[in-house]
Amino acid sequence: MNEAITFSQLKLIPEIQASIEEMGFDYATPIQSKAIPFIRSGADVIGRSQTGTGKTLAFAIPAIEMLDFSKQEIQVLVLCPTRELARQAYQETKNLSKYLKKVNCVAIYGGDSMEKQFIKLKRANMIIGTPGRIMDHMRRDTIKLDAVKAVILDEADEMLSMGFKEDIETILSKTPQQKQTIMFSATMPPEILKLTNEFQQNPKIIEIDKAKVTLENINQNYIETPIGKKREVLNLFLNYYNPQRAIIFCNTKQMSEETFEFLRQNKFRAECIHGDLKQAQRLRALDAFKSGVVKILVATDVAARGIDVNDIDYVINYDIPQNTEYYVHRIGRTARAGKSGISVTLCSGKRQVYVMFDIAKAVKSEIKSLPIPTCKQINQKNMHRQIDNVIKLLENGVSAEYTQMLNHLKCDYDLSSDEIASAILQLQFQDSYPILEDVYLSKPTLKKKEHKKAADTKRKSKTVSKSYDESNYSKLLINIGKKSKAAPNHVVGAITERTNISGKDIGKIQMFDSYCIVSIKNSLANEVVKKMIGCKICGKPVKTEIHKDKKATNTAKKKKVKL
Repeated sequence: MNEAITFSQLKLIPEIQASIEEMGFDYATPIQSKAIPFIRSGADVIGRSQTGTGKTLAFAIPAIEMLDFSKQEIQVLVLCPTRELARQAYQETKNLSKYLKKVNCVAIYGGDSMEKQFIKLKRANMIIGTPGRIMDHMRRDTIKLDAVKAVILDEADEMLSMGFKEDIETILSKTPQQKQTIMFSATMPPEILKLTNEFQQNPKIIEIDKAKVTLENINQNYIETPIGKKREVLNLFLNYYNPQRAIIFCNTKQMSEETFEFLRQNKFRAECIHGDLKQAQRLRALDAFKSGVVKILVATDVAARGIDVNDIDYVINYDIPQNTEYYVHRIGRTARAGKSGISVTLCSGKRQVYVMFDIAKAVKSEIKSLPIPTCKQINQKNMHRQIDNVIKLLENGVSAEYTQMLNHLKCDYDLSSDEIASAILQLQFQDSYPILEDVYLSKPTLKKKEHKKAADTKRKSKTVSKSYDESNYSKLLINIGKKSKAAPNHVVGAITERTNISGKDIGKIQMFDSYCIVSIKNSLANEVVKKMIGCKICGKPVKTEIHKDKKATNTAKKKKVKL
């Protein structure tokens, strides 16, 4: 095991070292200790590392060091996928360059005044921004990139998945051919490799063990929920565990809004962020969460990229993540800065539990099954909390006027101390007990070690089953297959998650290289097609449509020829 490297060992310039010490950092993270020397050497770099591993300092330190203060021109360009991430990277760079007054770093993103940005850009030697707004300035000729020494792509995979590929290529093509190109990405899809081949030369590759860095101090769990009962289970969970600061992840903007409204209706202090919100709304929500005004933040994966909070105690996957990379990225929001944290994934039905078994195997971690909390358990826990409050009040001393009131009730109404105390407790605390209903799981899914045997048995029984009648099923075509590393469990998980239909309503699944064919009960086929709009499987947006039988199509073609 390699020893941790201190920032002083990296021989930072005195001004940056002073800022690092003020920021409270002694040791460099693995990505920082590996990336800083490579970037300093002038090499192109690919860094594969998750959120929360210190990527911003990994590129900001050498970027500041390479600035030539005698030249008033843009020398470093940092591209980020979202405004929040650009804002966060800008703030960290400002903190880092506190004692270097000639570092003129400017944040460029949508939702901010163009006029103010025009003024700041005149003196800028470093820019951190989103591709869309950078392109706006390039079209207005208010940003010139002909003196750029280094381009840094932060969260490159997310920028590509958000549709910024053409913008990135345009921006890179307008920079000098002789420059450094540095990419940080949590995943390495084919699009990243294409970008690397076109714009990088013999890049140094840094890969940080995501399981080691991100999951080490996280207690990982899942709760199996009956189909269609996730909201009720979430309500029970939050009332029982009472997280002090939690992020709830949803796969879509619509689901995040619906979950947020459900929480508000049930009197939870919550906020919501997703891509459709205006910049001011997103900032207000983030500020409320960071300051503790609200305890719960509901978010989509992309919108959460700019969140920088170290004391999140729970990460809750309301929707099961699309793939392992998303899972690691999400739960890495907790257990930061050496702290521990808890993650919980709500699995809707057995199929999603099997997906969790696959995720556990991929991240080499134990993901434990948690039971659904009961109303009785919640009431008992609430009672203990109220008892603690009463004890604290007694320790601090009770006002004399309340003692007089007690004596008055005892003497004038012939009541015992127990009767009076019980009545007062009920009066005080009866409204603090939420109205809840138990959710029952008829039969929990088999444990991990029994999963393979059960899956094999199930497959065999399906192949010999005589009850399966193809005439009762419609075939759906989904444009994802083996080449995207999709498996039947991913497809089933996505369908049941989006529609809340039972896995029993799904028949055969045939996987091909670039697509799959799924059998769905006739009465549900159109509903599935409609609700799968905007869905992602294994991180890839998919299109679902009714599959036209090839035999029928060929017959139609032959008839047409005869005519």
